[in-house]
Amino acid sequence: MLGRMQGRHGVSGVWKGGWNEAGLARWAASLRRQLDAPGVTLGLAFLGPSLFAHAEEVLEVLRVHGRIPRLAGCSGVGLVSGGDEFEQGADLVLGLHHLPGASVTGLHLSRETIEATDDAPSWVRRTGLGPEQVNGWLVFASPFDLNGEAWLRQWNEAYPGIPAVGGLASGDFRAERCQVYLDGGVHEHGVVVVAIRGEIGLETVVSQGCTPIGQSWTITRAERNFILGIGNRPAYSVLMETFEGLSEEERRRSQNNLFVGLAIDEYREELHCGDFLVRNLLGGDPKNGALAVGAFPRAGQTLQFQRRDSETAAAELSALLARARTRLGHRPVYGGCLVVCNGRGEKLFGSPNHDAGLVQEQLGPVAVSGFFGHGELGPVARRNFLHGYTAALGLFVPKTAPAGKPDPA
Repeated sequence: MLGRMQGRHGVSGVWKGGWNEAGLARWAASLRRQLDAPGVTLGLAFLGPSLFAHAEEVLEVLRVHGRIPRLAGCSGVGLVSGGDEFEQGADLVLGLHHLPGASVTGLHLSRETIEATDDAPSWVRRTGLGPEQVNGWLVFASPFDLNGEAWLRQWNEAYPGIPAVGGLASGDFRAERCQVYLDGGVHEHGVVVVAIRGEIGLETVVSQGCTPIGQSWTITRAERNFILGIGNRPAYSVLMETFEGLSEEERRRSQNNLFVGLAIDEYREELHCGDFLVRNLLGGDPKNGALAVGAFPRAGQTLQFQRRDSETAAAELSALLARARTRLGHRPVYGGCLVVCNGRGEKLFGSPNHDAGLVQEQLGPVAVSGFFGHGELGPVARRNFLHGYTAALGLFVPKTAPAGKPDPA
């Protein structure tokens, strides 16, 4: 696929031929020849469980015949290439990117390393990279042994305001087996991080698939993951009042689809899609008025209930991509990575290729590769979070606009 630039600086392809060394070698070399660029800066590889047994051999073939100096990725039960989402039947997706003026640094953080590193300065020492040296991160993690929220709190402190996009690998969950990849290494635990440095940064789109309903409120009492008071009233009562205040059609669409949106910046005068961290509404108790949520809210935080359904998810992603197109201005896109929740795809939208297709429709053609994950990673209001039911997109773009073509104000 072409990117939004002069020349072909990014390509993405899908392989469905199983383990076939000679065939894979020809395919990788053919994909590489499609680049109209002096060389590959970064390769992204996403493998289905069908290739788990041959993962090391597959990566070596790709590196040699794709001439890839830095290769990263993970496993996925579903894979993404260009505008296509392969929820089954694909063995491998490979993206190749030439990133002018960029350098990339890759690290595998083992489970032991993560457990032994407990503050922001320690992470800077571990990576050898200060925040001023990094424009963005790609992150691919095993879901089985990572306390993602705790790790991300430290990571956000170490690299404040620097976007991280990626997610939790998926694979054979019955055997609790997933893989993350760095160059020729295959790891079933830990996290692979790739620092995007130099003249290229990451433009991000994180679509949580929700729309605010009712009005915004202030949390007045909270303990652990329980919201006890909203606007000095029982939280459960405020939820029921919000639900009953919806139209009949909105109540129908909201049934079993309600979530909690916690404002990242409660000082904003107006809050819209993208200004909230969306978390699960786990339950409510009409007797004590408490709501259980999948987060640790605090008193004083702004809350607004949210609805998630296919129409809402489609409209939100479309709106966020339109905003991204405006922010990009005249900057070219050299490709990207798209991580889609396993709960989206045909299960949510009823037809294939929804999220990947919308990216191409709004921003394309652009060389995107990715996977369906068990958790998505991306920034909301310049702070990185783990999400669910989300589409997280990271685009490789120049840090500055071409000379004579300034970005929109």
